[in-house]
Order: sequence, then C-alpha cells, then structure tokens
Amino acid sequence: MIDALVEWLLDLPPWVALLMAFLFPALEASIFVGVVVPGEIAVLIAGVIANGGRLELWQVLVAACAGAIIGDFVGFEVGRRWGAALLEKLPKRLVKPEHVERGREALRKRGAVAVLFGRWIAALRALIPGLAGMSDVRLRTFVIANAIGGTIWACVVGSLGYIAGKSYKTVEKDLGYTSYVFIGLFVVAIIALVIRNRVKKNRTPAPALDQS
Repeated sequence: MIDALVEWLLDLPPWVALLMAFLFPALEASIFVGVVVPGEIAVLIAGVIANGGRLELWQVLVAACAGAIIGDFVGFEVGRRWGAALLEKLPKRLVKPEHVERGREALRKRGAVAVLFGRWIAALRALIPGLAGMSDVRLRTFVIANAIGGTIWACVVGSLGYIAGKSYKTVEKDLGYTSYVFIGLFVVAIIALVIRNRVKKNRTPAPALDQS
C-alpha cells in the first residue's frame, strides 16, 4: 500500500503534492492517520519533486512545518476533550495498548522533551499530541515544544527528500535510523548546555560579606 501511495504522490501535479505535504502531517496526529500512513512520506516526496525543479524547497518546508505544527496542536486539543473516548473506539491492532502506555510514561517522565522528540518515534508520533492533551502537560509548554519539534522534523525530512532525489526509497527505509541519530544529537546538546550552565554557576564567586 505504501509503495502504491508513493507512486501516486510522485505523479501528482506539483501544487497538489505541496498540499499533501501539508495535509499528511496535519492529519497524522489530529485524526490518528499516522497509525496507518506515516506523514513523512508526502514530505519526502515533495522534497523529491523539489529536487526535480517542479517545486521550491522552501515551499515544501513551509507546508510541512505548518502541517506538522497545526496537526499536533489539533491532536492535543482532541486528546484534551475526547481522548479517553477515542482511545476506547480505536482498533487495538492499530493503536496498541503498549504504545499508549509507552507514550504516557514518556510524558510523565519527560514532559516537553517527550513532545519534542516524540514525532521521531514511529510508534508514538500519532499518539503523543493526544496523550499530552490527556495528561498534565500545560498548553504553553506543549505549544513551544511542538513548534520547535515540528519545525526541525519538517526541515530534516523535506531536505532529505530533496538531497536524495530519486533515491528517496533508500531514505524512506533508513529514516528511522536517521531519527535516532538526530534524537541523540539533540540529547547530547541539551546535556552539554546543562553541564555548561552548572559549571558557570559553580565558578561564579560568592558575594563578599560586608565587614562593616
């Protein structure tokens, strides 16, 4: 099914492919389409089309960013209002209970970090926004983490499609490994910033006591 979908996307007029680059990420978490069809497929293909000169790369990135951010925000609101009822109705073969529990555990322990990195984990991508809405994650925290994560994800996936060109199938297959690489880099960067701030704080001399 995925191969047929990819071929269909490649044959679309450029403006329709651009629309799909917005819609697929937007629908992924908002109505849980991502549990069946991953949103990055349309973004990758739009990047491939941009490589062929029928679209501008910046158009693909803007569309994908908007779709990812808006879709996850809608998913958050859906989860906050109707999350429990929806989870009960979704087929267990599509939304596995262990994935739901894994997402909840990640949100309990990591909060905004789970929102930021959740879209890179295939099993959780469509679930994290809705689960965040059902949890104690504050709206402001979610909005900031979602905007940062969505922008990074869209730019990376769209650019990979553009760079790969006709080799998109290799990129699609290896995107999961690439996701873990980026997660690792972000985690290392965050740890480095925390360590740097602590070292700086420890080196700050204590204020002298007034002897008068």
